[in-house]
Amino acid sequence: MSTLQYKPGGSFPVVGILGGGQLAKMLAAAARPLGIRVRILAPDRNQVIEGCFDDVTIADWADPEAVTAFAGTVDVLTVENEFVPVEALEAAREDGNRIFPSPETLTLIQDKFIQKETLRKHNLPTAPFRAVESPEEAAAFAEQHGWPLVLKRRHMGYDGKGNATVRAAADLEAAWDRLDGSIYPLYAEAFCPFVAEMAVMITRFPNGDTAAYPVVDTVQRNHICHTVTVPSAAPARCRETAAAFAVRAVEAIDAVGTVGVELFRMDDDSILINELAPRVHNTGHYTIEACACSQFENHIRAILGWPAGATSLRAPGAAMVNLLGDADGSGWPSGMDTAAALPAHVHLYGKATSRKGRKMGHVTALGTTPEAALETARRAADAIRFGLA
Repeated sequence: MSTLQYKPGGSFPVVGILGGGQLAKMLAAAARPLGIRVRILAPDRNQVIEGCFDDVTIADWADPEAVTAFAGTVDVLTVENEFVPVEALEAAREDGNRIFPSPETLTLIQDKFIQKETLRKHNLPTAPFRAVESPEEAAAFAEQHGWPLVLKRRHMGYDGKGNATVRAAADLEAAWDRLDGSIYPLYAEAFCPFVAEMAVMITRFPNGDTAAYPVVDTVQRNHICHTVTVPSAAPARCRETAAAFAVRAVEAIDAVGTVGVELFRMDDDSILINELAPRVHNTGHYTIEACACSQFENHIRAILGWPAGATSLRAPGAAMVNLLGDADGSGWPSGMDTAAALPAHVHLYGKATSRKGRKMGHVTALGTTPEAALETARRAADAIRFGLA
């Protein structure tokens, strides 16, 4: 499929995004300095962060006619998350519209079991896994690979939602019921005793070229990314292996645009791939201030067929801390006076209301080392509270 190219004298392009949350907001912020207009389609006005888009359409993104009509008003269509129904995208593409990532890429990603099978087909390392249709099949898997096991929904799982760690056969029935295994297809995965979690952002371009960002270390709390430090503290050979695996994984799903690749570092310094997200990703938010060209700008460049921007770091170390809601309440936080006095970059997503655990923003800091950057980012993040009187 042909793509737009950067041509002097051409018109300013229009990018369409399905979704209007913080990822779409940051994509729009990256597009605006380049003269690019951004239109979004979202299924619910309450899911739209207002004030950062050129145009907002409220329509069902599962409706092929609505998506096709919207796609006809933009030069290229992209997605904020990987859960957009593929059928609507296929209809829009059949009408001649450019869409990245493609419906084929999303098909390989949306079903986590198919995603893992795709990685295995391309000789990329993952934890052992198997589709299971009953608690008995899951138990048989555990007898082969050991307890505990992780039971996962094949569809719509993110931030730990749709997963259950099962430590003994006696707990399987309850986990199966909690995940509605009689309704939703599940698969079992061997528990991975990693020593560190890592991530790499890869931007792939229509001609097959890739731009790799530095390998980062991540820390999760309650299955949600808490901190990111860059560069990773892993030995150089581990970082090189992680980056190489990430590029191969993105090539395996034939993605165009920015893709987040999450990985595990094992105690013998081997690397396993955990999962892929075919979009800009939380673990790459640090790139806005820390890299010459952010993951968001490179995504825009890739889907338009423009040249890649540099992914090099602007400082020896960088870190990001997520800001989560503490309780139900206002989306405007307390503590901003303290945070603003620190040498850190505070991003508030502009969500009107806070809920406990809701992603409300993030803080990035640069430093002479990753540890120094993390200390600054933590001090700023610790000052900010959402939903507390």
